[in-house]
Amino acid sequence: MNPGPSGSPAARAWAEMLAFVTGQDRLRALRLELDLGAGKAELLIKLVQEPMTLREIAQAAEVDPSAATVAVDRLERRGLVERRAHPDDKRRRLVHLTDAGRQAAATAQRILTDPPPALAALNAEDVTALARIFATLNAAPADH
Repeated sequence: MNPGPSGSPAARAWAEMLAFVTGQDRLRALRLELDLGAGKAELLIKLVQEPMTLREIAQAAEVDPSAATVAVDRLERRGLVERRAHPDDKRRRLVHLTDAGRQAAATAQRILTDPPPALAALNAEDVTALARIFATLNAAPADH
């Protein structure tokens, strides 16, 4: 008797994986530790690499320039970023991280990338097997 697709081993594995990943509420952790949403946290992380103009921020975040301005205004009020004159064009401004912004970016990076305790607690063989499995899945061509 065929249990159907919902009972297949692949469907069960997918359901378990999805339940585990969605159970790791990184957005809640960002809000609790930093009072930031994912978009602003990702912006801070991008600004670690280099300062950006508002236009570059809007393009990177795929938002309107006005939305980028509002986001930067809020981060600036919190002391996480500051606008400075562009060295090549005094009419443009670059958004730079402040020291507090660099600390917040590092915290956001940790929240978003550190493995959850349950994963870190697995034995080395299981973690190695999971990493190999996900590398294989990520290397597979998309089915759409």
